[in-house]
Amino acid sequence: MSAVTGTSGKLREHVATIVVAALGTLFAVTLILGTGILTAALDPALIEESGTFRLVLLMVSLIFIIIALYVGAIVTANTFATVIAGRTRTIALLRLIGATARSVRSRVAGEGLLMGALGALIGWVLAEALALAVTRLGPGWGWLPDGRDYPLFDPLSLAAVVIVALTTWAAAWAGSRRVASVSPIAATGAAVELRPEAARGRSGRSVWAVILIMSGCALLALGLVLGFLTPLALFVAFIGGLTSFTGIAIGAHLIMPPVLRLAGRVIGRGPTGALAAANAMRYPERSARSTIGLVIGVTLVTLFAVALDSYRSMTLLAFELDPAMARALDQTLSITTGIFTGLVGFSAVIAAVGLVNTLSLNVLQRTRELGLLRTLGFTGSQVRRMIVAESAQMTVAALGLGLALGIGYGWVAAQTLLGSQVGLAAPSIPWPVLAGVVVFGALLAVGAAAVPARRAIRLSPVAALAAD
Repeated sequence: MSAVTGTSGKLREHVATIVVAALGTLFAVTLILGTGILTAALDPALIEESGTFRLVLLMVSLIFIIIALYVGAIVTANTFATVIAGRTRTIALLRLIGATARSVRSRVAGEGLLMGALGALIGWVLAEALALAVTRLGPGWGWLPDGRDYPLFDPLSLAAVVIVALTTWAAAWAGSRRVASVSPIAATGAAVELRPEAARGRSGRSVWAVILIMSGCALLALGLVLGFLTPLALFVAFIGGLTSFTGIAIGAHLIMPPVLRLAGRVIGRGPTGALAAANAMRYPERSARSTIGLVIGVTLVTLFAVALDSYRSMTLLAFELDPAMARALDQTLSITTGIFTGLVGFSAVIAAVGLVNTLSLNVLQRTRELGLLRTLGFTGSQVRRMIVAESAQMTVAALGLGLALGIGYGWVAAQTLLGSQVGLAAPSIPWPVLAGVVVFGALLAVGAAAVPARRAIRLSPVAALAAD
């Protein structure tokens, strides 16, 4: 283990990294093995007639694997950025005795590679165990045909393990970029986060965010116009959506504070609510790291649900299908929506892990602050309510922004695909799916705050004030 790890790195700092890598690998390997099992379960004659069947399934699976890896990489990068903020004192001491920023950053990235490899191995073992259980129990339970030779290993699964480990390493390197800005004088402090004025002052990042958002919005608008002429406009809109959303992710330190301020009005007044709102606004970088992963997950789930539901309603409007065909289409798209929502929802689970971990690390790094509040007269219950309120505020902000973006992107996708057939149509909102997302968010807000809140109220004020 690295010098950084030996002095201040705790295993609990990397629990989320291991879990995210394990979940990503479990998801990827399960899809790869599931493709082979499904291919073996189908009629061999059908497979011979369609030699590209497995290739098509793998391509569809690849899309969702990339989405999961993308979300996982952002969560891991944000986790390591939070870890670096908490290791400021140790890193500053290492810099003071001659360590270069690159060497320290390489050691931190090495931790990412090690934790990513460990998590990927755990995920691979779980996926293999799941595939074994399905192939052994499936025929007896009527899930799979009996007497078939179902594959339990695929070389691509090992490639998935390597890719997840390398992705985690790259994300750790990206998340540790602030190492170079840690000065020896910072050895006198604990966790250091950028203040609002410093975060806004990151002009290069902010300029790129604005350029990407404006360019993406222009492409989305162009896609909508071209959609009245050809369904190929969907590709223009896709590039626009990807560009604009990348800008939103890069510029989260500018976008999330006003959203958090609005969400702060939802959590109520009173000293604990007001303090929670102030804490979320005080360090926009920290708040952005905590919420942007969940914003991505919610946006993806909502996007697929709204796009498919809007496609269904627009198709029925455009072609005036007879009742039998309409019911068949409705049933097919309902199943497709459920499958896609479940696959993309896995990315939302990964994002939720990031929110829980980042909040836990933040509370761990704010031990002195919480001790000072206790000294000033805050009771344990008030501190717990403050942490729960912070979690609720971040979750509400992430849900609100994610739902708004997902509805917008989903409608644009359906409109550009069928605009030439139906003209301008309103989006169709799948309320049960959105209600499920909101319930998931409410449970997440409570669950994310449970462990750090319990730890915070167990500390005595004296011990908290004496903590590093």
